[in-house]
Amino acid sequence: MVTHVPAEATGDERGALLAFVEEQRGGIRRALLGLTEEQARTRPSASELSLGGLLKHVAEVEQGWLARAKQEPPAVVRDESNWHETFRLVGDETVAAQLAYWEGVAAETEKFIRSAPSLDDTFPLPPDPWFPPEGRVSLRWLCLHLIREFARHAGHADIIRESLDGRTAFELVALEQGR
Repeated sequence: MVTHVPAEATGDERGALLAFVEEQRGGIRRALLGLTEEQARTRPSASELSLGGLLKHVAEVEQGWLARAKQEPPAVVRDESNWHETFRLVGDETVAAQLAYWEGVAAETEKFIRSAPSLDDTFPLPPDPWFPPEGRVSLRWLCLHLIREFARHAGHADIIRESLDGRTAFELVALEQGR
């Protein structure tokens, strides 16, 4: 589990964007530290969100956007019939398996962004009604979108974790660092 991005990784725009993406991934991963599978599936608020479900969602979202940027189909296609499963671990899905999957997706994202000729390179948006018709976005936009997506859900994760056992983000950073 990557918890610290070396300072030299942020010396250019790509490195800075990828460092912020990783920083927000870390907030979500830390929220799961020390929890049982049962705790990770618990929904302690009025919301349907659980930490395991958030983990699954962000892994799917990152993989889906990376696939779009590569102009490939996403690994998991969501629509009205299965959207409810995006925020929930189902069947034999586990936190460990989702973390491993997300780690692979993160490595693929890093490799793709670092190898792209330019952050100005664009790819088409999907034909969903909430996107402009025939819209395109840049790889820079993709990185910024992932930062926004993960930061939003890292905040959700903080609230859920604190509701579960009272641990705050500061305590989880210390736990991750062995303090």
